[in-house]
Amino acid sequence: MQAMEHFDLLADVSTMTLATRGAQGEPHACAVYFAADDKNRLYFFSDPQSQHGQDLAGDPRSAVSIYPECLHWREIRGIQMRGLASQVPPGAAWEAGWESFKAKFPFVAELEEVVAGNVLYVFAPQWIRLVDNRLGFGYKQEWYLEKSPRRMPSPGSPRSGTR
Repeated sequence: MQAMEHFDLLADVSTMTLATRGAQGEPHACAVYFAADDKNRLYFFSDPQSQHGQDLAGDPRSAVSIYPECLHWREIRGIQMRGLASQVPPGAAWEAGWESFKAKFPFVAELEEVVAGNVLYVFAPQWIRLVDNRLGFGYKQEWYLEKSPRRMPSPGSPRSGTR
């Protein structure tokens, strides 16, 4: 099974769990619709006054998990990521993120007033873990990407195994 098959989850799954950390270190998690670009950056809209919006304004370090629903442990598969999330400023990057979002969720084109009341964020992964129990209980494959906050093996090198 190719790793790229796992990344199809970025197109097939509509929501991700976004985890942030508050000013006092308290954890927070929420579900948001997301769309990915060809560099595996994840775009989502949110209110900057929401708990996670406030958390990201103070500390962009965040994590996401993306899993389809399954009914048996042998079917568990998904993607976990750590990285940085930030607001996308108006301009070409915003337009590209908006186009990715509209391509995945065509109905948002009819909700431009609602969208205008929110902010587009981008999550840029620094670490990615693929999990797939179809390949064996606890199967994982990891990648460390650029600008990771900790020492790492060669960028882009997969670490595989059943840890």
